[in-house]
Amino acid sequence: MDKRTFLKTSSAFVAGGFLKPFKHLIPENLQEIRTNWAGNLEYSAVNFYLPRTIDELQEQVRSSEKLRVLGTRHCFNDVADSTDTQISLERLDRVMELNEDDQTVTIDGSVTYGELCPFLDGRGYAIHNLASLPHISVAGACATATHGSGINNGNLATAVQEIEFIDANGEHHHLSQGDDNFYGAVVALGSLGVVTKLKLNVQPAYQMRQFVYLDLPVSELEDNFEQIMSAGYSVSLFTNYQSDTVNQVWIKQKVEDGANLPEPEPEFFGGRLADRNVHPIINLSAVNCTEQMGIPGPWYNRLPHFRLQFTPSSGKELQAEYFVPQEHAVEAYQIINDMKSDLEPLLMISEIRTIAEDDLWMSTANGRPSVAFHFTCEQNWRELRMVLPVIEEKLRPFDVRPHWGKMFTMSPSQLESVYPRMDDFRELVSEYDPNGKFRNTFVQQNLFMDLYE
Repeated sequence: MDKRTFLKTSSAFVAGGFLKPFKHLIPENLQEIRTNWAGNLEYSAVNFYLPRTIDELQEQVRSSEKLRVLGTRHCFNDVADSTDTQISLERLDRVMELNEDDQTVTIDGSVTYGELCPFLDGRGYAIHNLASLPHISVAGACATATHGSGINNGNLATAVQEIEFIDANGEHHHLSQGDDNFYGAVVALGSLGVVTKLKLNVQPAYQMRQFVYLDLPVSELEDNFEQIMSAGYSVSLFTNYQSDTVNQVWIKQKVEDGANLPEPEPEFFGGRLADRNVHPIINLSAVNCTEQMGIPGPWYNRLPHFRLQFTPSSGKELQAEYFVPQEHAVEAYQIINDMKSDLEPLLMISEIRTIAEDDLWMSTANGRPSVAFHFTCEQNWRELRMVLPVIEEKLRPFDVRPHWGKMFTMSPSQLESVYPRMDDFRELVSEYDPNGKFRNTFVQQNLFMDLYE
């Protein structure tokens, strides 16, 4: 398949490790080098454990010198890496408990959105938003402030009402909305401990439909950004910045029960309605994309860009993403658009989305409605690492923040300057992990501004 394939379609699962104690807990197909989803990173941990019970998990936490939790491996940087021990929760019993009285669902730390969404929908409930892929773990997505799109939609972590985790001493902790520490614990980059349960807000299930418009003039985007991004419950722009048009506009609309569904307008701010399902990269097959063409379907089959039934194993790509306050969206677009010659050799596609403001300390949308500029690039870090600093510097006047699970080169001091609660977060980490058991190189360098030892 063409190397510019946005997401691969094979189902091989690459995992493994150099295993010592508890080897009986490891399935045979994990006796290999472990890599992340994209294959750009080989994990460094010499021990890899899959406990079957919470008691086993607590004992492993207590006995480990350094420890990180490995989820569905979709991060592109080393935020989940460890020089000593990694733990996966995939062998724990799946817990999904719906409470209709308080409109919540409680799940364990291993559950993925692909498991949660059909469970909820089958009982008449939904969550407020989803990322472009439904195959990622809920705990991992919340820990890194992963998001979907929507002017009024917060990132996925904003659905969390309660969180339970095991600290460095193997002790359980429970935090709820209203506890001050809660707002630092939800987006914690795996630094407080091992998340064992989350309670999420739910709402009645809903139907959605989506349309795609092609070749929207950039001039219309510059003049009407908020109107364009408010045209649906969730709106995404896809562009390669190589022309005077935005390649695609994906509009996802809620369908009210019994409502007459008007036909979409043939034009949308100068863009033309697509007459077939399309892939974000227009020359690739849309077979694995969620249904477009205005055909209604369950929320979890429309909010993501890719089908739940499509299980990606790897994607030979690198991703970066930057967040700026919404009021600077047009200026930021113009700056990136002016870099088209730098981006052209590397960029496969860029997606632009909006995220509502939240009050989670380490969230990329903390304290401000935000716009995300996402870049899916060729897997060429040598070249990309020269382009990203230019983007970061040009967006610096807007207090740019990078996605915690993707590639960036911003300095720790710059990160500190754009997170007002950074000191509070450091104190919180030290409270639950005073000796740095859960601090890896990524956390120590980027959050504690120090070298990992």
